Amino acid sequence: MESFTKLDVWQKAHDLTLSIYQLTKDFPKNEKYRLGDQLRRSVASIPANIAEGRGRGSEKEFLRFLKISRGSVEETKYHLLLASDLDYLKEERYLELREQCNEVGKMLNGLISKINEDIE
Repeated sequence: MESFTKLDVWQKAHDLTLSIYQLTKDFPKNEKYRLGDQLRRSVASIPANIAEGRGRGSEKEFLRFLKISRGSVEETKYHLLLASDLDYLKEERYLELREQCNEVGKMLNGLISKINEDIE
């Protein structure tokens, strides 16, 4: 099994994580340890679960962790929506980050489908 860092979905999720860490640096001080922290934790969970699942050495375990990552994508999308509605980021930036989330989600869905086929 190749390293998790070689997976395109992990690379995209890592890039998304870096983008959101940069974004939350500019959140209002009172939100850095509330919404900012929630957003950072949910987005970092995406590539972290891909990595952990890959390291488990079993396709079924990998699949389980990919599904957890997919849930974290949706959680991240909500936190981004909330940050946008609170005017902590501009609409254009919100749309860019949401699209990145959607792309990672689609990639996860594709990998999940492929692994499901291989297992059956």
